[in-house]
Amino acid sequence: MPAAETWLRLTDWERHGSQVPFTRTIIVTEPPTRAGTLFTARTGVGRITFDDPMEVVLWNPPDGDSGGLVRLVKHGRAVLGWAEIAIRPLPGGGTEIVWTEELRLRGLPRLLDPVVAAAGRFVFSRALRGILRP
Repeated sequence: MPAAETWLRLTDWERHGSQVPFTRTIIVTEPPTRAGTLFTARTGVGRITFDDPMEVVLWNPPDGDSGGLVRLVKHGRAVLGWAEIAIRPLPGGGTEIVWTEELRLRGLPRLLDPVVAAAGRFVFSRALRGILRP
């Protein structure tokens, strides 16, 4: 998939919500996405929900042969951290994606960070495959 199409799919925040079970994405700011865009991933069933509010703090879409980079900061009461999604066009077509995330759950001891990281890798790798599926 070309870098421009990959970027469009990876930065379609509603598409992210549709790939994570029991989650929907609420865009707070007017389009288009840019630094300063705010959105919330709301996860839950019935009245048991939690919000993961995020802000786009860096927005550099791909341009021609150059890659793209978006950085999100999580501003929630329960979920803290940041994520970066970098893409790079590959010679001959295709795109390399590097998704880096630091995720913390408020109130959990640091001892459980490896468990949270493993759960995040599972959920986000599954979501990434769905986001990129045509």
